[in-house]
Amino acid sequence: MKKILLSLLMIIGYNAYSQNALGKSDDAARITLAAYVPQQIYKMPDPARSILANKLNQIVTQNGMGGAANNERFIITANVNVISKDLTATAPPMTALVLEVTLYIGDGFVGTKFSSTSISVKGVGESETKAYISALKGISPTNSNIQSFVGNGKSKIIEYYNSKCDFIIKEAQTLVSQNNFEEAIFKLTSVPEVCKECYDKCMDAVGPIYQKQIDRECKSKLMEANTAWNAAQDSYGADIAGGILAQIDPNASCYKEALALSNKIAQRIKEIDQRDWKLQLKEQQDNVDIQKATIKAIRDIGVAYGNGQPKTVTYNVRGWW
Repeated sequence: MKKILLSLLMIIGYNAYSQNALGKSDDAARITLAAYVPQQIYKMPDPARSILANKLNQIVTQNGMGGAANNERFIITANVNVISKDLTATAPPMTALVLEVTLYIGDGFVGTKFSSTSISVKGVGESETKAYISALKGISPTNSNIQSFVGNGKSKIIEYYNSKCDFIIKEAQTLVSQNNFEEAIFKLTSVPEVCKECYDKCMDAVGPIYQKQIDRECKSKLMEANTAWNAAQDSYGADIAGGILAQIDPNASCYKEALALSNKIAQRIKEIDQRDWKLQLKEQQDNVDIQKATIKAIRDIGVAYGNGQPKTVTYNVRGWW
């Protein structure tokens, strides 16, 4: 069973390799950025801060890099400087601003800047805040400088994964030695498919970890089911134990023991209640279904772990401007 599982995971890596021959827009969709507006932008009005955040998200979405999860490592952020501020010779007078907006892409965890570009925008409004908002609305996600900036940032992120890949795998293996299987799977499955060199290595590494995860979970569920059944060997206890056994992955090493317990429970219920007790354990399907189920199960573990992380992250952008 383990050989089947591992061979299927090798197919996952092969499929990913083939998919990496797709066009640039497809590749970009596999890297995500979190939009981050730091508090230290000097004297920036709060309503303008919201507009800037929207613009950063538009840039990310326009370039197919949206969908950032919680605790996202790579960010797009900005700093804004007021180049000039004047009052117009109109009645009533209006505030006219020229802003220099510098955009950055980088590793928000360790504070490494990957890419940057600056654009100038102008805005006029009845107040400084409205002028600020007017200017920031002038940021165009399709601006050629911004497109080039995002492309450069993407390339640097790919370089990061491919150069740090052995370290990422080593970190995952350390987590496994600490029985942190979910976090290890999350770390390995977080590598985007476009980083094909590292992605393939991580897919090779995640198979054995996933097997250890489901084996551990199987033993835990089996013990829990045995405890429930021993506490009440009747229809009530059978339903409780059955609900636990139904969660066991059919690729787990103790699946046969789970099946044996299920049969034991069914036999006992037949004796005391004179009725059939059937439990629909997870069953193995053909190879295609196993492959699909395995891919989904592995990704679900990574996603669940990521979703359980803090939603608010303090990013390190010291020295970026």
